[in-house]
Amino acid sequence: MTPATTPTAAPVLELQAIHVPGRAQPRLDGVSLRLQAGERVALLGASGAGKSTLLAVANGLLQPQQGTVLWSGRKRARSDRARRRQQAGIGTLWQDLRLIEELTVQQNLNCGRLAHWPWPKAVLNLLLPLESEACAQALRQVDLHPQLLSQPVGELSGGQRQRVAIARLLRQEPQLLLADEPLASLDPRLAQELLQLLLEQVSPQRALLLSLHRPDLLQGFDRVIALREGRLCFDGPVAELSSSVVESLYAGDAGAATA
Repeated sequence: MTPATTPTAAPVLELQAIHVPGRAQPRLDGVSLRLQAGERVALLGASGAGKSTLLAVANGLLQPQQGTVLWSGRKRARSDRARRRQQAGIGTLWQDLRLIEELTVQQNLNCGRLAHWPWPKAVLNLLLPLESEACAQALRQVDLHPQLLSQPVGELSGGQRQRVAIARLLRQEPQLLLADEPLASLDPRLAQELLQLLLEQVSPQRALLLSLHRPDLLQGFDRVIALREGRLCFDGPVAELSSSVVESLYAGDAGAATA
């Protein structure tokens, strides 16, 4: 008798031969990759290499001209309701954070639940403090005090705002966590704190794909994906990323740090 085998879980993200056109050259050209739950993956490349485009394809905001995108083994859902549920499994931390200044911390945190809630409850979030204990727990996970829940986001410090944005992702409970250059405008101490906090959010059920412009911050990642001129030029463990590959990525880009 043939022994039973345990089925392998579908990747949380799979890109198959993705092509996104551009003006002078493709923004992405034949990019294929797979991302499994539990992986901490850094996305490297110079400005204009295609990192933001890849993340936009990964979270469904950009439809490629060619190729296939699979989330947990499934293509983009057709109905609006099914698509919202599917998108709820993908959380994105933008460089500008995209917090709503006029709303309280608690209201911003609950924005992470909107894809899960019926619209009357979503509207009620603008009027009443909903699910306070869950919001308080999300703040504790990012080392913020629950007393901040009633405070308008516009009154927070830069470091607090970064943490609230991550807490909003935790309220969303995504399987795939994407981050688009979240460290670019931060001082070295705050950048290291935020990076460590993001790395800690990875679990056996959740993967992280984080776009970086600094190869010196790769400690703590399991794997590196590197783009140059829209093409995948490296995909492997951090220990196998050579200095020559790094130099080729940032040739002519004076703003990049060296490894």
